[in-house]
Amino acid sequence: MAKISAAMVKDLRDRTGLGMMECKKALKEAGGDIEKAIEELRKASGMKAAKKAGRTAAEGVVVVKVADDSSYAVAVEVNSETDFAARDEGFLAFANVVLDKAFADKATDVEALMAGELTDTRDALVQKIGENIGVRRVFLVEGGVVGAYVHSNNKIAALVQLEGGNTETAKDIAMHVTAVNPQVVNKEDMPADVVDKEKEIILAQPDMASKPAEIAEKMVIGRINKFLAENSLVEQAFVKNPDQKVGQVAKDAGATISAFTRIEVGEGIEVEEVDFAAEVAAQLNG
Repeated sequence: MAKISAAMVKDLRDRTGLGMMECKKALKEAGGDIEKAIEELRKASGMKAAKKAGRTAAEGVVVVKVADDSSYAVAVEVNSETDFAARDEGFLAFANVVLDKAFADKATDVEALMAGELTDTRDALVQKIGENIGVRRVFLVEGGVVGAYVHSNNKIAALVQLEGGNTETAKDIAMHVTAVNPQVVNKEDMPADVVDKEKEIILAQPDMASKPAEIAEKMVIGRINKFLAENSLVEQAFVKNPDQKVGQVAKDAGATISAFTRIEVGEGIEVEEVDFAAEVAAQLNG
């Protein structure tokens, strides 16, 4: 059997990012052939990735890149099972590799984006970190003046598209979107079913029960207008200057807001609640 030196183990670790014992074992099984060891480790990473694919990954990061001329921007959500893994240097490096490819390709489809080499890279990272890792969503905003903002925790981001104006204004409004989470650009954009649902909620409130019909009607109109103002981007008080509305900020910059996209890590993913105390108790009693 070929002697496995410390230098060989170090070389394999540098090339795969895996632990010392795993690399040493792989080299022994490959008879000291580093290329064969890498091939077997890649096969193993694929099997590990398949086993972990069913586990919920609702943590992670959103990464964003804006073109130098502000003509387009791309955002990618990459998920992990734990926040600890989402802070791992290798995980963050992978997220940025995916982002660079998505940006270069102006990608809109995750499956097409991940086809080929990126899937191999992901599988190797799953093996190293030991968690399910997935690229969940990719967003492309193109046209006009595009700005972006990523919150400091890398879990919330926004892309804003302006007609006219400048990148700095688009970025400021994107920051506002991450903080305040509007539902629509203009109040006229609010879906009718959402407005109808809000009316139902208002009419069911205790203070509406004893009101004459004409007064109740006026109260409903007033509260609906308040709801629309609170949830429409252009009507909201600007976070950097509450004396101004966001629509006025855009107008002062010679712009109108065309669209926005807000991305929050894990939104819409159902996470199973785990009772760890019950699990430990069950193991002790088993």
